[in-house]
Amino acid sequence: MTPAAPSFAFLPGTDRSPVILHVPHSAREIPTSVRAGIVLDDEGLERELDHITDAHTAELAAEAAGLSAAAPWRFVNRLSRLVVDPERFPDEREEMLAVGMGAVYTRTTHRAVLRPADADPEPLIERYFRPYAQAMTDAVAERLAVAGRAVVVDVHSYPTAALPYELHGEGPRPPVCLGTDSFHTPPELLAAARAAFAGCGDIGLDSPFSGAYVPLDFYGKEPRVSALMVEIRRDLYMSEPGGPAGPGLGQLAAALATLVDAVSR
Repeated sequence: MTPAAPSFAFLPGTDRSPVILHVPHSAREIPTSVRAGIVLDDEGLERELDHITDAHTAELAAEAAGLSAAAPWRFVNRLSRLVVDPERFPDEREEMLAVGMGAVYTRTTHRAVLRPADADPEPLIERYFRPYAQAMTDAVAERLAVAGRAVVVDVHSYPTAALPYELHGEGPRPPVCLGTDSFHTPPELLAAARAAFAGCGDIGLDSPFSGAYVPLDFYGKEPRVSALMVEIRRDLYMSEPGGPAGPGLGQLAAALATLVDAVSR
């Protein structure tokens, strides 16, 4: 069964562009039926959304698309990651299960109970996770067919101070962190990102978060699919936690547009 209304949007760019800006964690929306399975009260849920949401990243991607010479395509999650996290594995391979943050979260950022331990994740995985994964797979396949390659750029943010759920929160927390994959992040993509974000402060690699999202049908198999995760420390562009965006958003959007144009050529 799929949602009555799509829980995601695939927004078109320039036909020749290979770039997909993937924005999985920007939304706060939780359907009423899903809210019923969350044990937090309204105040506690709003506080959790402040911490867990990559606020304003959809706006950042939209502004960057408008600034790009060849507009990228955008795949945007319309629902909160508290519904499902489309970048997790829905099985035991995902290490975040250890802190209750697999595909369907059972714990909060501060390790409090979000859902009962015996809650069945399968209905949410079937209704939201699998359609999202298939649509993202189709989006990448379409870019391969039309542009001959696909470049998935994940757009994320992270808090200035580590939250208790972070498994690797003791590492550096630079203004911009680039998450890489040994197969899907070629040196030229990483170099383009370093150059694009050079004016935004120090640029780190794979700390505090690592990896890059590639649909499983292509992961480790298709070298024409490249990927990079861009993690932006939230104090660069917003008031934490969960506050409004500030003037730094414009500079970051320009940097992201520079990256898009560099890899589109």
